[in-house]
Amino acid sequence: MDARLEQVLSHLIEDYIRSAEPVASANLVRSHDLDVSSATIRNWLSLLEEEGYLIQPHTSAGRIPSERAFRWYAKNRLGGAALPEKYISALSQAAHAAVLPERAKQLAKCSVAITKSAALVGTNLSDTYYTGLSELFSQPEFRDWSRVVSIGSMLDRLDEQLNRLREQSYAEPRILLGSECPFGNACGSVLLTLPKRMVFVLLGPIRMDYKTARNVSYEISRLMHA
Repeated sequence: MDARLEQVLSHLIEDYIRSAEPVASANLVRSHDLDVSSATIRNWLSLLEEEGYLIQPHTSAGRIPSERAFRWYAKNRLGGAALPEKYISALSQAAHAAVLPERAKQLAKCSVAITKSAALVGTNLSDTYYTGLSELFSQPEFRDWSRVVSIGSMLDRLDEQLNRLREQSYAEPRILLGSECPFGNACGSVLLTLPKRMVFVLLGPIRMDYKTARNVSYEISRLMHA
C-alpha cells in the first residue's frame, strides 16, 4: 500500500477508535493538519474502500474501517508508544497478591479501568472470573441488543470457552478480532497465557484500542511472571 494511503488509513482508524463515528475527509484534513485538500483525501478514501479497507455506511456519511482494516492496523501500527508510567504504576500496585490466581483477578480489575474493556480470566478448569461488563456494554456498538444477547450467551459458556483457549499457547499477547475472535465477530480481543496455564483476555468491540490493550497485556505478563 502507498505510504500516503497507509498514513490516512491509520489516522482514520485511530479517529474511529476514539469516536465510534464515521470519519469524513474534511475532519481528517483538519484534525491531522494534512497538507492536501479534502477532495484528494476523498479520492484516497475511495481507493481504500475499493480495496476493502473502508466501509461507507451512508452515502452522505464518512467512512468506517472494515475488519480487514483493523487487522492491517493490528499487524502494522501498534509499535512505538509505550504504556504511560501512570498505568504501569497502577498495575504494579494491583499485583501485590502472592497467590497467582488472585493476582490475575486484581490485575483484571485494574486493566478494565485502563482499557475500558471487559477482562476475562480462566484460572483452572472450573474457576473463571470476569469483570468490566459495564464498560463493554457502555460502548455504542452494544446499543444493538442482539450483540448484548450474544455476549450473554458466551458468558453462560465461559468455562468451556476459556478451557478451549487454555489448550493454545499465547506467550505474547495475541490479537484476535472480527471473524477470528472467539467471542463474536463484532468483538476484538487480546489473549495471553499466564503461569499455571491460566488464560487472560481483554474483550472489547472490534474498534477497541488494541495498542493500549496489547501494552497492558505485556505488563500483566511481566507482573505475573515476577
